[in-house]
Amino acid sequence: MSQFTVQAAFWKIFPDVRIAVLSVHHLDNHQRGQVPPELLDEANQHVSELIPNEPISANPLIHEWREAFRKFKTKKGARFAVENLLKRAKKGNPVRSIDPLVDIYNAISLQTGFPIGALDMNKIQGNMSLEVAKGGEPFTAIGEDESDPALPGEVIYRDDQRVTSRCWAWRDAKEVETTEDSTDILMYSECLKPEWQEKHAQAMNDLASDIERYLGATVKVQYVDHEHPTVTY
Repeated sequence: MSQFTVQAAFWKIFPDVRIAVLSVHHLDNHQRGQVPPELLDEANQHVSELIPNEPISANPLIHEWREAFRKFKTKKGARFAVENLLKRAKKGNPVRSIDPLVDIYNAISLQTGFPIGALDMNKIQGNMSLEVAKGGEPFTAIGEDESDPALPGEVIYRDDQRVTSRCWAWRDAKEVETTEDSTDILMYSECLKPEWQEKHAQAMNDLASDIERYLGATVKVQYVDHEHPTVTY
């Protein structure tokens, strides 16, 4: 068993955040036609209802996340994990199918605006932590070969050896990337505002249900917050 812990330095910046932690086991992530294509199609079409205003920054969801990203050190141009997906879909460039698991959580994110991260649990080294970087922690992004270490003051996810996600959950590390052969997954999703928590909990229930229904997995949903900063998965 491993632990997922949110460190005190994070809570000093974001005391009201609540994070869902999902442990997924016995996943079949091979393309077998088990995920209905309309799941992602309908989610793409829903985006104009979620963020109807122009410019995109005029939408409360986007505004709140951009304000949050101003509270810590980030790479230039870093945004919260769903903004680019929403922007693409709103402009008529729908998010395309990648693999069953990604399609399911992208559909939930497009419908609700909540970011969802996914790491191959069997590639994680030791325990997981959400913390504020000291600077220099190693990170190599998916699709890259060169290391791009964390900045001092940057919010990061990390395991015992390296950063697993930069700028909160903006980009993931190649070493923990999920593939069609991944069978055990650690997922997490941040709820930025207390008034969003009910909607967030419903989204996580829907996510867990879809993964179990379509991919034959078992899913456990837990939450961490300022008063309960650690869960075991």
